[in-house]
Amino acid sequence: MRRREGHRERGSTIPLIIGFALVLALVVAFVVDASAAYLRRQALDGLADGAALRGADLGAAGTWVYGGGLGTTDLDIAADEASRAVTDYLAATGAYDRYPGLRAEVSVDGHQVRVRLIAPLRLPLRVPGSPSRPSVGAEGSAVVRIDQEARP
Repeated sequence: MRRREGHRERGSTIPLIIGFALVLALVVAFVVDASAAYLRRQALDGLADGAALRGADLGAAGTWVYGGGLGTTDLDIAADEASRAVTDYLAATGAYDRYPGLRAEVSVDGHQVRVRLIAPLRLPLRVPGSPSRPSVGAEGSAVVRIDQEARP
């Protein structure tokens, strides 16, 4: 088609600019929320690892562990002692104050302590369609091993 003399193509770029601005705002909100969730999970990872180490350490202590000799395998861990040590560790580090609603799940499988921490997350920005009450979880585990080289 030929253009007629004096006729200009006209149109508004405002809807296009508004559309791009909305897409950009959604991308920014997603990145900010994803970063907040990632940082919370990283913090909970360190906390779960520390709690598992503390639970394994104190769960493997006591006369019942050493009564029959150390043996040659990993030390058995008392589930109730490990669970109590994890709870005490989280309280001593102020985790319950820093992460209101924090839940700890402790499981002992003979020689290994597993700690799973779950904390609610308040997202800085709300992306449409995101969960209304998101939570973040982290898991740590520890084993108390006997150093065979250090034994006489």
